[in-house]
Amino acid sequence: MADDPMTSRGDAKCETYLRWGVVLALILLLAFSHAVFGQIVFTDITRETQITFRHTDGGSGERYIMETVSAGLALFDYDRDGDIDVYFLNGALLKGARAERPPTNALYRNDGNWKFTDVTEQSGLGDVGYGLGVAIGDYDNDGDQDVYLNDYGPNTLYRNNGDGTFTDVTRAAGVDNGFQVGAGACFLDMDRDGDLDLYVSNYLKFSYDEHVSSMADGYRTYANPRNYLPLPDTLYRNNGDGTFTNVTEASGVGGHAGWGMGIVCADYDNDGDTDVFVGNDVAENFLFQNDGRGRFEEMGLAAGTAYKLSGSPSASMGVDCGDYNNDGLLDFFVTSYQQELAVLYKNLGGGVFEDVTMTAGAGAGTLPKVTWGNTLADFDNDGDRDIFIACGHLQDNVDHYDDVTSYHQRNILLMNTGDGKFIDVSDKSGAGMTVKLSSRGAGFDDLDNDGDIDVVVLNSRREPTILRNDSPSKGHWIQICLQGTKSNRGGVGARVNVVAGDLTLIDEVHSGRGYQSHYGMRLHFGLGDREKVDRIEVRWIGGGTDIFENISVDRVVVLTEGTSTVATQR
Repeated sequence: MADDPMTSRGDAKCETYLRWGVVLALILLLAFSHAVFGQIVFTDITRETQITFRHTDGGSGERYIMETVSAGLALFDYDRDGDIDVYFLNGALLKGARAERPPTNALYRNDGNWKFTDVTEQSGLGDVGYGLGVAIGDYDNDGDQDVYLNDYGPNTLYRNNGDGTFTDVTRAAGVDNGFQVGAGACFLDMDRDGDLDLYVSNYLKFSYDEHVSSMADGYRTYANPRNYLPLPDTLYRNNGDGTFTNVTEASGVGGHAGWGMGIVCADYDNDGDTDVFVGNDVAENFLFQNDGRGRFEEMGLAAGTAYKLSGSPSASMGVDCGDYNNDGLLDFFVTSYQQELAVLYKNLGGGVFEDVTMTAGAGAGTLPKVTWGNTLADFDNDGDRDIFIACGHLQDNVDHYDDVTSYHQRNILLMNTGDGKFIDVSDKSGAGMTVKLSSRGAGFDDLDNDGDIDVVVLNSRREPTILRNDSPSKGHWIQICLQGTKSNRGGVGARVNVVAGDLTLIDEVHSGRGYQSHYGMRLHFGLGDREKVDRIEVRWIGGGTDIFENISVDRVVVLTEGTSTVATQR
């Protein structure tokens, strides 16, 4: 008997409805998953913190170029009490400027519950130099974190005395770097000998006699950095006795002059040693490949990170790295100037990168803005890294002659959709993202120890912005502190691999990153709905590997080199 055409048509119709029902269910499931693990919310709680710091660029109206690039900040646990403290860099009075009291850097102790106490005076960290960049690291391997300042003028190394105070040991250590216009700085173990060496970025050659003035539509403006000569950066080798030796020329770094800004040290080629990415303003970026013994070859052009996709250089500002697509390779994200997109360099393996800014949506919202501090961090604990970008123009009168931008700008938040792409959620992520100032350095860490990443932004000529992460995500997390024994005590340069079910994440411990700032030595991993970490593998920069298994989540753990024991931090 032949099939009834009406019955066949009805079956086909039912099948179509069924298919659309399945599609709709999948869409709803994805939407629900996104709602649970994808929403990011920040609240501005600056006033609640009792932080009263206010930045100054030390200007007198002459528009000296270093005014535009001050300053970075540092987030670190200076007193080893388990809370992340905040250190703000400040400018100093430039020629012709006057003030009743000289401005200083400021250290705020985290007392918990979003209350901070100004301990600048008693700590000895009230530096009066012209602050630009900062890096934190245990250079003497005594178990506490020391502070290096990269200033306009001589630099300063402060040794942590272990009792909440610091001592200026610059002269004895031999790391003042002469009289330069500083930028970013990083501690790294370049030769894998167990102590931290020091990379110091230099911006440009400046003197008051060589000061350049510029004009735009009749308005006086800050000069382009190309009006000043570029300089090679400086590299110091740690001698292991509290002193350093300048090895800039011998290391290969000294053969390359640039307008250095933000830098980050990372093992981009996964060969077990630490390389250096330098973001150069108005010129090609440097990517120094380490041979494992502290000699470097500049590979930016060959690697594909010197220029953006168009073949032109960016006015690079901040540099951070992270594995944004969870493929086990470290990618680089670089901020830039107005009318230039911030750039995402995807690591393809084999020492090669691709500019995927457009295809990944990683430059969304950045074109009309000047972008500075940045990070790749998992703000919603869903198992992938999002992007935060601090924004603000450097020309304080730009509103008078350019109607597509402004001096005060809102910051940008790009959420990772989990498929290698980002979407701009700045307008949907809480009142904290509506703050409109001229930002510079930014730091990212869990300030209230609740398992998600908060934000601190230094704003030029204003108070900072402190953003509490109030995301409704129920995603699990783990945070990891490393303690080296044969390697450097802070685990700087160590590669950490976290496996939780079907999720595999990597990260490294960095000292100095973003825009002339320091943050994130306590590694944070969002885990989504995974309730256990199956395995953590730590590859120490000295060469050994330790494995830790079956770790419970939603806590801060301490992993010590040479053991398989997991300790919980307070």
